[in-house]
Amino acid sequence: MKKAILFDLDGTLTESGEGIMKSVQYALEKMGKPEPETQKLRVFIGPPLLEQFMKYANLDREEAKQAVIYYRERYSSAGLFENRPYPGIENLLKVLKENGFLLSVASSKPEKYVVQILEYFKIDRYFDEMTGATMDGKRVEKADVIKEALRRLQMSDDRDHVIMVGDKEHDVIGARTAGISCVAVAYGYGTMEELTASGAEKIVGTVEELQEYLLRGDT
Repeated sequence: MKKAILFDLDGTLTESGEGIMKSVQYALEKMGKPEPETQKLRVFIGPPLLEQFMKYANLDREEAKQAVIYYRERYSSAGLFENRPYPGIENLLKVLKENGFLLSVASSKPEKYVVQILEYFKIDRYFDEMTGATMDGKRVEKADVIKEALRRLQMSDDRDHVIMVGDKEHDVIGARTAGISCVAVAYGYGTMEELTASGAEKIVGTVEELQEYLLRGDT
C-alpha cells in the first residue's frame, strides 16, 4: 500500500482553467499575438508555460520569457483566484490524512502560487509539503518537481510506496521519469486519449472514485 500521495494542482485539486486562460490571453495580447477564443488556450493548463508559449505562439525563448512575465502580471493579481476546488476534494484530503498518508502537492506552477492558492481555499493544512516550480525556471519540469517533493517527504528511497495523481500526460510521464506510479483523473483538463496513451496506472472519472482507489490498499 502507498504511504505518500503527490497531487497535481490545476485540473486535479482545483478547477483553475478560467484564470490561466484569461492570463494567457492577456499575455498574448501584450505580445501582439491576440487570441480571441479563450477555449483554445486550454492547452496551457498543465505544461510549463515557457515551452507552451513557444509552441503555441511560435515565440523564441526570449520572447516566451517576456510572455511569462506578462502572464504573471495578471495571474498574480486576478487569475490566481479565478479558481475553485473540485467538489469533494477537501473531504478526500481529510480522509487520506485520517488514514495516515503523507500528502504533497507537486505542481509545475510556481511554488509561491501553489501555497497562495492552497491557503486561500484553506486546504493547505492537509499537506505535509507544498511543492512547485521555481520562479527562475531551474525547477519547472514535472519530474524535477516530483523529485523535490520526494526529497522533502524523505521518500526518495521508497518510491514504490508513492503515487502521483494528475490530470494530464505531463503528470503521468513526469511520474514515470521520477520512478513512481500515477493515477490519472478524467475530470480535469486532459483527454482520455492522452491519458490512455501516456500509460497511466489507472484512470478514474470522479473524486469519489479516486478516493475509493487510493484507500483500497492495492495501489
